[in-house]
Amino acid sequence: MSSNELLVSLDFEVFGLVQGVFFRKYTERQARRLQLRGWCMNTDEGTVKGVLEGTPTKVDEMKHWLRKIGSPQSKIDKTVFTGERNITEFTYDTFSVKC
Repeated sequence: MSSNELLVSLDFEVFGLVQGVFFRKYTERQARRLQLRGWCMNTDEGTVKGVLEGTPTKVDEMKHWLRKIGSPQSKIDKTVFTGERNITEFTYDTFSVKC
């Protein structure tokens, strides 16, 4: 990635059957494949939420994955993205799963 390439950050929350189906593991794998940074975690409400950071193109790919694909056994009802903003540098060193 060149130093003048734009970076974006956003929050996400995925609703549906996304706990107990390795959703976080697959999310981490996909985010790292796309060279994104951030984190994801299960919530007490049965959703998975997190933060993505990366180039707009890669973040858009991940948004599609979080909306339509997910882990093999997941059933995504909806995905909400909020707080999208431009950033000048990464906040996180990698993409990780929070417990």
